[in-house]
Amino acid sequence: MITGDRSLAQGKKGPFYYMLEEFSQYWERVDIICPRIKSQNLKVKNIFNNVFIHSSNFPLIFHPWFILKKGQEIFKQQKFDLFTVHSYPPFYNDIGGLWLYKKIKVPYISEIMHITGYPKSGNFKEWLYKITTKILIKYFTKNAEAIRVINQNQTGEFLRKSGIAENKLKYIPAFYIDFDVFKPAIAEKKYDIVFSGRLVKNKGIILLLKAIKQLKNWKPNIELAITGSGPLENKIKSFIKNNRLQNNINFIGWVKGTEELAEIYNQSKIMVMPSFNEGGPRVTLEAMACKTAVLTSRVGIMMDVIQAPSTGSGQAPSTNSGQVNGLFINWNPQDIAEKIKRLLDNEELRIKIAENGYKSVQQFERKNAIKNYAEQYQALLHTSRL
Repeated sequence: MITGDRSLAQGKKGPFYYMLEEFSQYWERVDIICPRIKSQNLKVKNIFNNVFIHSSNFPLIFHPWFILKKGQEIFKQQKFDLFTVHSYPPFYNDIGGLWLYKKIKVPYISEIMHITGYPKSGNFKEWLYKITTKILIKYFTKNAEAIRVINQNQTGEFLRKSGIAENKLKYIPAFYIDFDVFKPAIAEKKYDIVFSGRLVKNKGIILLLKAIKQLKNWKPNIELAITGSGPLENKIKSFIKNNRLQNNINFIGWVKGTEELAEIYNQSKIMVMPSFNEGGPRVTLEAMACKTAVLTSRVGIMMDVIQAPSTGSGQAPSTNSGQVNGLFINWNPQDIAEKIKRLLDNEELRIKIAENGYKSVQQFERKNAIKNYAEQYQALLHTSRL
């Protein structure tokens, strides 16, 4: 697996770690090639007995060369049958994976988790990445056995418009929810709203803060809980102070584990996620698993999971008009504020959305989803050998 995820090399037990805990049971051996980390021990790290992590000892600009060198070395020793390339700009993995394929001619699968900058760019860099992806993605994936996408609509739509053949796309979800952790619980609803995610511009957190500022005029005691950390942390704290929102925003920061996160979801009436571009987001699915009503932008897997669009008239959809799993929000504070108010005012609709959302995410049960991931790859490998 050629990945940009450094968490394993850093010793962190994040989503990638817990996925591999189950995924590795379906393979004799799994090798992970990832970029350099700071203050690393360059010895090969091993987890779950058969997963080996190889982090580069070179700067990122030389990462394609490391992928080629390390990939050939592993192939010489292990004769692996398949490799994957986590594809994203600026394409270090894609370049190295393509070089490796040309050397060893082993089947590979390109994994495109989401399109940076699509459907909305958070800054010029994301816009540029979106354009370069549109231009280069066909070249980087032309030798791939298949292209894995993790949502059914948005990513595939972009790739088809970029010249990728429909029959090359393979939908394999990458959302593995542990329902022993993320589940409904009887809890006091301490928070009206919860936001969870990395504190960066493309998560839309500033839009949400501006919406809270507007909502305070209607509900002076409205309360938002923010979990996560990131480069915007100081800017967020300044916004809270400058707009006198200290009594309205509980800045929780980075939580210790998934159990604590699930507890916060259960203590919240609504999860709001105004992301600009995502493959998921995973956090909305986790909140839905806790029966927390969701407001989300039109990104990633949410385009598949949310069955009924919000109305443009400002009217709430009828609870009798089909299954409503959540409401879509636009990328502006006014719309976000109006839809938060709508759900807080209409408890019946909020509960209905929470119930339907809970049912809709059962397809992402952790063990079954990871089993599907492994078996789909094994089937592709079998097909390539015929």
